[in-house]
Amino acid sequence: MKIIIINGPNLNLLGKREPEVYGNETFESYFEKLQVQFPTVTLEYFQSNIEGEIISKIQEIGFDYDGIVLNAGAYTHTSIGIGDAIKSITTPVVEVHISNTFSRESFRHQSYISPNAKGIIIGFGLKSYELALKSF
Repeated sequence: MKIIIINGPNLNLLGKREPEVYGNETFESYFEKLQVQFPTVTLEYFQSNIEGEIISKIQEIGFDYDGIVLNAGAYTHTSIGIGDAIKSITTPVVEVHISNTFSRESFRHQSYISPNAKGIIIGFGLKSYELALKSF
């Protein structure tokens, strides 16, 4: 099984950014733990702060992988383009959020990804990624 985790803007700052919301662990450190926890899965990781790069990555792998775990960060709430890219591919996508977006600002209650996602996991911290991987 081949699955990619795609993280959007500012998620490269995990471990430094708002630790009260996102915790103290870097994603790179957590990704290493996921690789150990899921030894039979070929896991890849991609992060970009640029919307077009995320869309290009989704299009590039969206017909060949077994799954995409996507945390589009703030683009979740603004990017019709990422939503359309997900709608255009055959690889299933699980939308993930570290924080409970519904307990935050009202603009975070809208997702352009959710209508085309296989499922949504929010609010379980970094464990949200593990739960998403178990769904495939």
